[in-house]
Amino acid sequence: MGLPPRAYYSLFEAAARWDCSLSDIAGWASVGRFDIVSGIGPALCGEALLAGFVTVSVSDILPMFRRGGTGSSHGHLRRIRGVDAEDWSVVTEPAGGLAITLEDLVIMADQVRRFEEECSLLQRPAVHVGSTAKYDWDGMYRALIRRVHDQGVPSTQAAWVGEMQEWFIARSKSGEVPDERTIRRRLNPIWKALRDPC
Repeated sequence: MGLPPRAYYSLFEAAARWDCSLSDIAGWASVGRFDIVSGIGPALCGEALLAGFVTVSVSDILPMFRRGGTGSSHGHLRRIRGVDAEDWSVVTEPAGGLAITLEDLVIMADQVRRFEEECSLLQRPAVHVGSTAKYDWDGMYRALIRRVHDQGVPSTQAAWVGEMQEWFIARSKSGEVPDERTIRRRLNPIWKALRDPC
């Protein structure tokens, strides 16, 4: 017996599946194509106590989804809605709203599948004859050059590996990305040359 289907996808996983940005996902959610949800501990909304999975108001946290990538990874939920509810509830306790991070936000799997069907995203592109590269290493090297030119060398190799893994995630149509060890093996000679040019 196999594992059951996934219950939800993180926003980062959805962006990788759909080859889009987080701001695209926020935009589609804001016009009702699907809900962005999060799991919360007990929070007071007036007299009502809400907990568990709740739909978040994207407009409340829109600054987290700036297209240029300059948005904060943290925000506060001031309005939430029970997953099956129609009306929004204002969070009264904690007073400033519920602290949230991008990593806390998900899309339920049934809504991911429905969106993919509506937009015909399940059709796989044809494989090109003679194509052998599983990952876009040339594209990664171009991204490395741009990064060093614009921002300099990262403070640690681990940070650089993380940046490049995020680069692959943002561009992966299948959700497959190289593991950290493989990326590190490719980055290591460049890292050493830039850190110790002699």
